[in-house]
Amino acid sequence: MVIEIKQPTRRYYSIIDKVYRMENLQEAVKTNKGSAGIDGETIKWFEIQEDQNLREIQRFLQENRYQPNPALRHYIPKDDGKKKRPLGIPTVRDRIVQQAVRQMIEPLFDRDFYRHSYGFRKEHSQHQALDTVV
Repeated sequence: MVIEIKQPTRRYYSIIDKVYRMENLQEAVKTNKGSAGIDGETIKWFEIQEDQNLREIQRFLQENRYQPNPALRHYIPKDDGKKKRPLGIPTVRDRIVQQAVRQMIEPLFDRDFYRHSYGFRKEHSQHQALDTVV
């Protein structure tokens, strides 16, 4: 698989080997917050055997055998108090893998975004977007 970005001098064939680097996975654990997913495992529980758990994730990624789990469905009330909004809560392991991928692809693609693109970008907020249009 070849990923080409606007500048023809930059070409990326695969980054999976960078995703499953132990340092990258360890960094992904540090940023992990949130509730337990469908398996009930919390980040505190994961961290008790962090080294072993990360080696297992790394092995599955290396062998192209990683399978994400279903998200835990939870409903939270909307502002009007009448309706509820569905929320999917991934497992700790899935959040770690997602963050490890994000840490590798964000620097590759973020610099190609228009400077006034604010959605889901590091150090960009809805308040900055409003300031730009107002």
